[in-house]
Amino acid sequence: MAIYTIIYILIFVIFALIAYAILQIKMFGMKVKDFWSFIEANQMLDKLYKFARQYENMSPQEQLIYLSEAEKIFKAFDNVPGTLWEEEYDKYKMVLSKYKDIKMIRWAEENK
Repeated sequence: MAIYTIIYILIFVIFALIAYAILQIKMFGMKVKDFWSFIEANQMLDKLYKFARQYENMSPQEQLIYLSEAEKIFKAFDNVPGTLWEEEYDKYKMVLSKYKDIKMIRWAEENK
C-alpha cells in the first residue's frame, strides 16, 4: 500500500510541475505551442549554425533546404520574447547572415 501512495505522490508532483511550467509560460505572455516550437527551432539553429560555418559553397538543393529551415527558425524566434534567446543571438546572427548571402546569390543568378 505504501508503494501505491508513493507512486500517486510522484504522479501528482509531476503533474504539478508541468502545470507550473505551463503557468509560467502563460504568465510570460506566450502560448505553449510557440514555446515548444521555439525549443525545436533552437535545436535546429544549432545544426544550421554548424552547417553555415562548414560550408561556404552549397549546392542549389542545399541552399533551398537551408533557406526553408532558416525561415522556420526565424518565425519561431519571432514568436517569443528576445530575452529568452539572448544567449543564442550570435548563432542566430550568423544563420541570418548566411541566409541573406544565399538569398542574394540566388537573386543574382535569377537576374542574369
